[in-house]
Amino acid sequence: MLPINLEGQNCVIFGVANQRSIAWAIAQALHEAGANLAFTYQNQRLQENVARLVEPWGEAPLIECDVSEDEHIVRTFGELKERFGSLSMVVHSIGFAPRENLGGNFYDTSRQGFRTTLEVSAYSLIPIAKHAAELMPEGGSIITLTFGLQQIYPGYNIMGTAKAALEHEVRHLAVELGPKGVRVNALSPGPLDTLAARGVHGFVDMKHLHAERSPLRRNVTHEEVAKAAVFLLSDLASGITGTILPVDGGYHIMGV
Repeated sequence: MLPINLEGQNCVIFGVANQRSIAWAIAQALHEAGANLAFTYQNQRLQENVARLVEPWGEAPLIECDVSEDEHIVRTFGELKERFGSLSMVVHSIGFAPRENLGGNFYDTSRQGFRTTLEVSAYSLIPIAKHAAELMPEGGSIITLTFGLQQIYPGYNIMGTAKAALEHEVRHLAVELGPKGVRVNALSPGPLDTLAARGVHGFVDMKHLHAERSPLRRNVTHEEVAKAAVFLLSDLASGITGTILPVDGGYHIMGV
């Protein structure tokens, strides 16, 4: 078992799509630490994937939630309140951009593509944090996933803009929710093989670049990101909020 005990603590995880999802790696680490987990899924197709993954754990709440629909988010937290009573932790691992807006010239980004990407990938954290905080009377921890925005990655395009907005939200929500004892942080992993990553033009080159130039001279793993997530979600990180924590083998410190 991990040296962090989360028994009796309730967590909802947004963003598990399949076994390669970062959210799934985090879920496995949280389960190992003893947390009670609930999962959301966007639609029936993804429900089957999530249900198959969690089946060995017995009964775990699965809630349909399309984060582009306000009523879905409200209903989700209503169901969580009924099931758990309160929450201790939230994992927000949601990102989407239309494929035609990933790759090519950034200045060709469509208006609708901009709206969709920012709404799903960035805005969704705001109502989720709002409703989650209402179920955290004794405080809690919310984390999201970003990707180092100090550099430009050709092909990441509008998703990079969405992640920049997301990082600002982390800081702003940390200030507003801090008096309630709710911490808000983000993890910034290096490139990992996920379903979403496959849609990013130049992802393989990005991954090779990180492995060649990071101080550790390798790519990080899903498990390393998951362990950092459990730390931020736990009381061991009780004094940390509004922080973007790189888990990238040190790549973010390199000038070249």
